[in-house]
Amino acid sequence: MKGDCENERYEDIQQIYWSRKWLEELGMKKEIESLESMEEILKERYGLARGRILEIAQESGLKTHFDSYFRHTASFAGLVIETYEWVKSREMYKAPMEELQERNRKLYEDIFPENYETSFGNPSYAVKVLGEGYGQLLSFLYAEVRATIAPAFEKDCEQLLIRLELFLEIYSSFRWAMEEGKERPGYEELRQIIYWFVSDYSETASKKRLREMLCPEEDFALRIIMDSDLDDLRYLYYFGEYISDNELKTANYLNGMAEEEIRRIADTYTEGYRIGFEVCNKDISKKKTVNIQYRLGFERMIRASVDNFARIGMRPTIYRAGSSILQGKSIRKRGFFGADANKQYEYDHKDDQALYLDKLYVNRKLEVMREAYENLETEAALFGGPAVAETFGEAPFMPESKEEALKLTEKQEKLEVGYMSAAGDLQNKYIKGEERSFTIIAFPVPDIGEEYEEIFHEIVKINTLDYKLYQSIQQRLIDVLDLADFVEVKGMGPNRTDLKVKLHELKNPDKETNFENCVADVNIPVGEIFTSPLLKGTNGVLHVSRVFLNGLEYKDLELTFVDGMITDYRCGNFPSEEENREYMKDNVMFRHDTLPMGEFAIGTNTLAYVTAKRYGIGDKLPILIAEKMGPHFAVGDTCYSHEEEVQTFNPDGKAIIARENEISALRNVDREKAYFNCHTDITIPYDELGGLSAVMKNGEKKTIIKEGRFVLEGCEALNLPFEEMDGV
Repeated sequence: MKGDCENERYEDIQQIYWSRKWLEELGMKKEIESLESMEEILKERYGLARGRILEIAQESGLKTHFDSYFRHTASFAGLVIETYEWVKSREMYKAPMEELQERNRKLYEDIFPENYETSFGNPSYAVKVLGEGYGQLLSFLYAEVRATIAPAFEKDCEQLLIRLELFLEIYSSFRWAMEEGKERPGYEELRQIIYWFVSDYSETASKKRLREMLCPEEDFALRIIMDSDLDDLRYLYYFGEYISDNELKTANYLNGMAEEEIRRIADTYTEGYRIGFEVCNKDISKKKTVNIQYRLGFERMIRASVDNFARIGMRPTIYRAGSSILQGKSIRKRGFFGADANKQYEYDHKDDQALYLDKLYVNRKLEVMREAYENLETEAALFGGPAVAETFGEAPFMPESKEEALKLTEKQEKLEVGYMSAAGDLQNKYIKGEERSFTIIAFPVPDIGEEYEEIFHEIVKINTLDYKLYQSIQQRLIDVLDLADFVEVKGMGPNRTDLKVKLHELKNPDKETNFENCVADVNIPVGEIFTSPLLKGTNGVLHVSRVFLNGLEYKDLELTFVDGMITDYRCGNFPSEEENREYMKDNVMFRHDTLPMGEFAIGTNTLAYVTAKRYGIGDKLPILIAEKMGPHFAVGDTCYSHEEEVQTFNPDGKAIIARENEISALRNVDREKAYFNCHTDITIPYDELGGLSAVMKNGEKKTIIKEGRFVLEGCEALNLPFEEMDGV
């Protein structure tokens, strides 16, 4: 009886809440003022939701096989509620390390690999227990309830509450169905509840996300970084992320470093950002905000970097990587984040939007995003771009492809592609590509092996190489390539690469160049030259025996190009060709039917290559370093996407004219066809490279690399690390 009364009061409060939203839309301020204060309503909603969830965790109200799901999920929600109140009371800051670790484990243990086979977060298990359709939907709901961890630690009652209320609404549907003598409500009824949850709260979520990126006042993570005693590793648990040995050992290792070493690392990171503006002739003085993205454990370096950015007049924003469907969660983490409790869990839920993605929702999302940018137009103009600190070293991940996991339909894939294109254009309107920049640097984590500290030291060395030496050698490469009509690239041994890459014609070779001489600025470490090739005339096969892209492994990856566009693709990860194509379509093609070759580059950082060989870590390096270890080819947009009109010069004063291709040139006719909003680098390692030659219009061939070694005169220094490796 008590539960029924609380349900009635809960519905009354919900009515008041939605009445206020309706009145707001009508602009009826007086009527709004006559309602109870929203803060009081929020408190009462929370109290009612809290009480009902704690009851569900203890009762057995459904008398069906769905009962265990709801009790289990309510129990987890109860743990989050208790955590929220514990954080609010500030008891968290008094807790000993053991208590913090135990709570962290409890919040994430259900999806640990050893427990995942019987977790409702696993769509395969959910379907097995709850049935087809209902299993996927309720696994999605469980994942969204798991997304309450972040707002609990951020003390964000509203974001916590809306997910608890979603759970209660779905549960109530089952109760009402039972009272009507049914085992369960209709699937479409439940899907509609989720659809309107996402649609209704997309506005709040979009505005909140944009504020977190653009407004330094949203300083949840910054305050932990700047105000905590970093020698007391308890601070890592204040973020609300999963903390593994990697984060603890990384923080402990950085704490043991001399202050000058920390400064050296931070200086490389922040100077790369500053120089990125300088070399591209962009005025950094117009920018006041930088977005720092990193993995927990590096707080000492990030703190030093915040001080560095302050000296050049920039304040940081540091937002959490998305964990909720409302934040656009992805297996590609952007923001601050801890360890992955289970990468397979993240992969299984990457297409959860299949439950609700339609044209109406896409239009609504774009409308909301436009409004959010308009409200923060001033802040957007002051935003300089991201400064990213990546990590690497964990065991390579090759996901299992599950038929039970939600998947986008072909129609939804096209909607997603269209949305990404429109969203990219919208962002560029307010955060102009020709005015912003970025930087990326990478460091290993302890999982890389027993030689972690030695490897870390070597990576710091690679990240801080003398760029002037590379600059002069790379200029020698560019001088020869600027004479060429096309570049011929061939693999050796099992590598089947056979490519012809067509270059732009230089009208004034004394003042123009095709290749950018890239030193340690936006892409750290030093060591590449790159261009945007012409598509017409770029033909052949790109093949690598093994490569890691965005944290995912690919075996025997092969792309076929005709006039610069991908006409076929394959890999050898899975037993069936269908699974392999689906894997490639999702994670390399990003659901596009085709992509252009947006970049051709030659990596020159042979020290990085030899270091990877010496320590056996080639399969663990991020593309940021791997792309410097051989020629690489990017599929998707060019390196100058949305910046085609910005005039860029090399250190020798020559203007880089190869800033676009035949596809990006469509921006002046049909912007939707000009950009793909993806750019994936694929590197052929030196030991798979048979030859790379510049071929002139008269057929003369100038070999630059032969059997993995630089043979062009003036590039001898690049072979020194090879000679050291070979004991020469």
